[in-house]
Amino acid sequence: MEIQIADEPDTSNAYGPISRVERKLTVEYRTLSIQLSRQGPHQSRQQSRISGRSGTGWWDRLCRVLPLRKAYDQHQAEYADQEAQLEATAEELSSLKFHLDSVDETLTKFGTSSIQGLEDEAIKRRRERDGPNVLSSPPNRVLRKIFQWLFSGFCPLLWFAAVFVWISWKPLGDPANPQYLALGVAILLVIVLQASFSAWQEWTTSRVMASITGMLPTETVVTRNGAMSTIMATDLVQGDVVHVRGGDKIPADLRLIEASRDLRFDRSMLTGESDAVVATVNYTDENYLETRNIAVMGTHVTQGSGVGVVIGTGDSTVMGRIAKMTTSKGTEKTLLQIEITRFVVIVACLSLVAGTILLIMWAAWLRKSYPTFLLLSDALVNTTGVIVAFVPEGLPICLTLTLTLIAKRMQRQNVLVKNLTTVETLGSVNVICSDKTGTLTQNLMTVVHAGFLDMAVTTDELKTRYGSGQNTAVQRLYDTAALCNGSTFDSQTMGLPIADRRVNGDATDTAILRFAEHLRPVSQAQSDYRKLFEIPFNSKNKWMLSLQEQVDGSSAPVLLIKGAPDVLLPRCSFIQDSKGDIHALDKNSLEQLLVLQRQWSGEGQRVLMLCRREFHGTNPFAGREDDPAELEVIVAAHNTDLCIVGLVGIVDPPRKEIPSVVDICRRAGIRVFMVTGDFALTAAAIARQCHIITNDGVDSIVDIRAKALEHAPGALADTRGEKPALKNSASQVQSNDGVTSLVLSGSELVGLQAEHWNIICGYSEIVFARTTPEQKLLIVQELRARENYVAVTGDGVNDSPALKAAHIGVAMGGGSEVAKEAADMVLLDNNFSSIVVAIENGRLVFENLKKVLLYLMPAGSFAEFVPMLLNMSLGVPLPLSVIFMIIICMLTDVWASISLMYESPESDIMLRAPRNPKKEHLVNLKFFGQAYGFIGLMEALFAHIIFFVYMYWHGGFTPSELFLAFDKWTLGGFGGKDQATLNALLSTGQSVYFLSLVIIQWGNMFATRTRRLSVFQQNPLWGPTRNLRLLFAIPFTLGVVFLFCYIGWFNRIFGTANIPVAFFFIPIPFAIIIVVLDEIRKLVVRTYPNGLLARIAW
Repeated sequence: MEIQIADEPDTSNAYGPISRVERKLTVEYRTLSIQLSRQGPHQSRQQSRISGRSGTGWWDRLCRVLPLRKAYDQHQAEYADQEAQLEATAEELSSLKFHLDSVDETLTKFGTSSIQGLEDEAIKRRRERDGPNVLSSPPNRVLRKIFQWLFSGFCPLLWFAAVFVWISWKPLGDPANPQYLALGVAILLVIVLQASFSAWQEWTTSRVMASITGMLPTETVVTRNGAMSTIMATDLVQGDVVHVRGGDKIPADLRLIEASRDLRFDRSMLTGESDAVVATVNYTDENYLETRNIAVMGTHVTQGSGVGVVIGTGDSTVMGRIAKMTTSKGTEKTLLQIEITRFVVIVACLSLVAGTILLIMWAAWLRKSYPTFLLLSDALVNTTGVIVAFVPEGLPICLTLTLTLIAKRMQRQNVLVKNLTTVETLGSVNVICSDKTGTLTQNLMTVVHAGFLDMAVTTDELKTRYGSGQNTAVQRLYDTAALCNGSTFDSQTMGLPIADRRVNGDATDTAILRFAEHLRPVSQAQSDYRKLFEIPFNSKNKWMLSLQEQVDGSSAPVLLIKGAPDVLLPRCSFIQDSKGDIHALDKNSLEQLLVLQRQWSGEGQRVLMLCRREFHGTNPFAGREDDPAELEVIVAAHNTDLCIVGLVGIVDPPRKEIPSVVDICRRAGIRVFMVTGDFALTAAAIARQCHIITNDGVDSIVDIRAKALEHAPGALADTRGEKPALKNSASQVQSNDGVTSLVLSGSELVGLQAEHWNIICGYSEIVFARTTPEQKLLIVQELRARENYVAVTGDGVNDSPALKAAHIGVAMGGGSEVAKEAADMVLLDNNFSSIVVAIENGRLVFENLKKVLLYLMPAGSFAEFVPMLLNMSLGVPLPLSVIFMIIICMLTDVWASISLMYESPESDIMLRAPRNPKKEHLVNLKFFGQAYGFIGLMEALFAHIIFFVYMYWHGGFTPSELFLAFDKWTLGGFGGKDQATLNALLSTGQSVYFLSLVIIQWGNMFATRTRRLSVFQQNPLWGPTRNLRLLFAIPFTLGVVFLFCYIGWFNRIFGTANIPVAFFFIPIPFAIIIVVLDEIRKLVVRTYPNGLLARIAW
């Protein structure tokens, strides 16, 4: 489907003059802005994870349908407006014609040179004219946000309560009760307070995420003043000559002036099409958006290399123009937010049911039997109080604040999360698939050995023996290492020692480049030769090729190639010895070569083979040096009969902390697998050093096939191509023969069936070697299919598919832009141990939220509902007023709940198995048993005891007299006291109940700090578990008590009263009792881990 765009008069824009002609614009670009406004690639991936794991019952559908319907209706008008804007922008973009200019015309138009680049003065002028290369922030819709803050979350429930209270005041109140007016105003203030907190939290969260994003700056390589240098992408200006290579993110709109034959771009973030686009220097379409010689800002280079001239920066780019039309997407709900919302909705429904029952009880019984006990206005206020008090209104805010705090804490530990969803998912990870190079190892690759047919030496020996003399073998090895190389030294660091110079390129090429420079300056070879053609390294070919000819033309071009021995050996026919003599690659020489390779691989060295082919006599490339297409055909035909000039062994030592980190993961129930492109011997050797493999006996594919036949003889043929509905089979494998270690190569994964993967995924120690990007992706998919929660680490372009498919993609800070874009989390220090910190924090989020809930629920709902129940069912004068219920929920419990979010992890948090989100929910029956059946029951009982004590000491009423009092209390003269005295007595009694709950909650606060450990093992005063914020909760809550109970204005408005001093001390022993009883419970759980209490422990 195509859209015809009509002719328009000539116009101009930021790019320069535009000549309008009839154009065709495909539909994929018509949907650009809608794709970006609805969800970005990262958000859509996270959302799919959430939706894939959330429930599908009627309750979940009900919770999702209403907001989705509302959101759909809300955005229809926006998308209609966007269509018109998009149409205009599409016409403007498709009219651009920079792609139609030749390379020379492009350079001339932008006043630049492919060799010299821009001069400093031109850069300064253009930066002043165009500003930095950044996109403008989207408009801030203040009114819409204010509306959302006032009517989102539980604010609708509060508005509902406010309306009922106001109605109870007038017109139902006869006479109007001023306390109901005050209560209505108080609820409105609570709404404003909650909205203000939401606004503040959104602001702080955006600042945190912005600071995190700012710590991932994009650098780019440019040619300026005749030299290559690395600058920030934000400093680019029009006319800059930019060098890109596989893994880079395009920093601005570029007109390509050079492109390798395999240069590919990923434009999926714009078009939604996953297939990579082949880049060219010449235009392939008259439409600016369809041509392949334009690299669009924000897209990625998947492979190859190229050079482009900046033709647009910032808002003048394609991305910038589209961004102006997009509407900002609201923060998506995380798994915990969805679960908490479901929990609160259930609690709200229960409270509505309870309130309705109480209202029916009043209408059917109390109104008739005790007509003066409760008026309709009183019944409505009491019912509304139950509804409001039963729901922890501040809980969603606590969730967002918790995630933000954890994200900030992880940021300080060099772990950057790109979405708050990542934080909570980390706690469920039970498998880590880690790349080797740069993740488990130091990414400091160094060539330590060089080998010829007849000998192998260290690089230092090679330098000593042959560095100063004219040795043909070493010269060939040097030429291949120096010229068949995709890395270059940064010109600004050339004065430094070789090891300290900055290199632009990947780690392997960097090691080879330093090795060549160690022998003699690479610039000598580069000045002697001219590159005619090149095929860069990629993870599929596993080799790099370069066609070079001497500048003086004294000899025919030479074909240089380096790569994996197993890939290049079939193309080789000759091999040189240490003297430079050429020998046929016969069986004996091949065996010598393989022995050397196996020896080095067994020592953990990466082995590369360097080859060349010289053309004597006829020159197949003569007359075709300037025709890349012809050269490609000829090179492909002559990429055989290669001569092996040598092997090199590269060492990349494991990080020192890796063995201990892997051990920590193992104790935490997390399996660490190595997934690498290296040889199996090399990978296994490094895996042993890293403690990923600990057993002497290691299984292979032969054992897997044998086990599969043993477990399901004759059934394998029936499972081909089927998705397994299987669980993890680790225990089964371990119980068979005790072997838990496995090493597989990528080629051995081909053709495996479901039963094979069932067994493979059950091993506790696995090394996947010689894997391709597709195989890495397959490994992740098979692990996920068996209910594993997978984190994948990687830093290269080839890792991006697996990073996207994993539950958590983890990129290295020094990795490629493609990897960082695909990942959910970035380790700035490239330190694998930071993953353990992140997982611990992910578990901590869940733990602390459970503690916050357990703190809020006993007093905030149960101990508030019981007084209302006793009042309306047994006639006891109401021990706790509705205003005190709201004060507890919104004020006294706030500081302590926030303080619990700052709790440090318990010492055993990384000794527990990972949480399974499908089975282990935030709240369950065990949790309700602890909150209501244990803590809540004690708090309600103790608070009522203190209430009855006060009523007896100061009013002379025994509990038996208060039960079934009903309208006796409201008629006056009860117990020989007039109504005013009774009202004053009850006001003080309610204040005493309120104070009792506040103080008893201190005991609950300290008891809930730990789940199984003793509170004394989680010292809040000093040491690593210190949390002094808990202590500040005590004076804060007392301050709230004094504010509402000792200031006359509040006494008159809300019906509160001064509390006798003795009742500040009476609740303290009860708070201590809660701590002591919970300590006894924890002791029994620790002592008898299989006992009844342990099985029902929260």
